[in-house]
Amino acid sequence: MAVVTAAMVKELREMTGAGMMDCKKALSATDGDMDAAVDFLREKGLAGAQKKAGRIAAEGIVMTLVEEDKKAVIVEVNAETDFVAKNEKFQTYVADVAAQAMKSDAANMDEFFAEKWEKDPSLTVKEALSSQISIIGENMNIRRFEKLEENNGFVASYIHAGGRIGVLVDVETDVVNDAVMEMAKNIAMQAAALSPKYTSDKEVPADYIAREKEILRAQIDNDPKEASKPDKVKEGMINGRINKELKEICLLDQVYVKAEDGKQTVAKYVEEVAKANSANIVIKKFIRYETGEGMEKKNEDFAAEVAKQMK
Repeated sequence: MAVVTAAMVKELREMTGAGMMDCKKALSATDGDMDAAVDFLREKGLAGAQKKAGRIAAEGIVMTLVEEDKKAVIVEVNAETDFVAKNEKFQTYVADVAAQAMKSDAANMDEFFAEKWEKDPSLTVKEALSSQISIIGENMNIRRFEKLEENNGFVASYIHAGGRIGVLVDVETDVVNDAVMEMAKNIAMQAAALSPKYTSDKEVPADYIAREKEILRAQIDNDPKEASKPDKVKEGMINGRINKELKEICLLDQVYVKAEDGKQTVAKYVEEVAKANSANIVIKKFIRYETGEGMEKKNEDFAAEVAKQMK
């Protein structure tokens, strides 16, 4: 068996752009045959991937997959450009990632990347991603995924703008019909449009409330017109502002975008549909992904676009 030297690894790395350890592995597997090692890396999809790894992948798409309305997964896969995100080959790959995630027991992304790729068990999920990077020609990343399961009702999904925003909604209900399903879709669109942080005020952490109160108290104390007011009045002002904020960040407390009177909350909308269909309905949870949120990217207000569509 040929001895794999550092010089050989360096040469192969320069030829292919693959990682150092991948090059060493390829040379060991091919008994030091440089041409065979290149083919080995290409077959594994590793050649060329490393050269693109430093480029920002903040575009891409969010995709959902729902099985029999009971199980669902939402994934975000990123690429460098919107052009690639609209590419059929890229979208097919994202669908494969969603299928993989649906069956995955991984507790985090490292575990997910280490899994065997279902479509080709000779590769890991990470190696299959590297292969796609080489084929598509842009840096890509599987950023995140999350699953929902509801056996006493259903999971609704909504995708906006071809995958810019994706939402799953967990609905517990003893009645599943077209009206209830439409309600769930409307709530998913609401979450897409107004980007709530929590389902209800019961989910809001106590430390979040405490921190917001501290900020509001400081704002009042720094305002010459309000600083001299009695503490009881200040406390009332703080609680009032907190309650107003909760109505903005909690899905069920938000004003329903399609409300005819402009006042009906999402919770009241759910109650209305439940009563009309003699159903017991609970919105247990929602998951909202927006492509590239929190990443360096072109600033576009997709939430405002959804809200405009709903109206």
